[in-house]
Amino acid sequence: MTRVLGVDLGARRIGLALSDPRGVVAGPLAVLTRTGDRAADHAAILRAAVENEAVLIVVGLPLSLSTGRPGPAADATLAEVAELAEHAAALDPPVAVETHDERLTTVTAQRSLATGGVRARDRRAVVDKVAAAVMLQSWLDGRSRRES
Repeated sequence: MTRVLGVDLGARRIGLALSDPRGVVAGPLAVLTRTGDRAADHAAILRAAVENEAVLIVVGLPLSLSTGRPGPAADATLAEVAELAEHAAALDPPVAVETHDERLTTVTAQRSLATGGVRARDRRAVVDKVAAAVMLQSWLDGRSRRES
């Protein structure tokens, strides 16, 4: 397994996380500020994937807390993921894109940062990449269970 890039698509910021080369542990990587130009945002995500030699991008999918099904937010994310996947497939070598349930990742990230003593004002600057790492770690753990 080689590296996997985790992506938390937010309205104002995009959190990025990266797995270790063995695909066991996820860590926060960066926070990108949305530019208002989806193509430019996708180019920045793909640059991060290429620079970090990621073979897969896993994007968090905001499913409904109560039903676990896609709602309006998930539908919008899926549309954006389709655009990102189209551009990722054109890379040489191509990078695969898939989605993973991101329910409660931001809450988990906020709690983790608060427990770690990070002040509320400082949390805003890093919570998106920590949420991406939480989501990516969940994906890695699930893949590990499936392969066992």
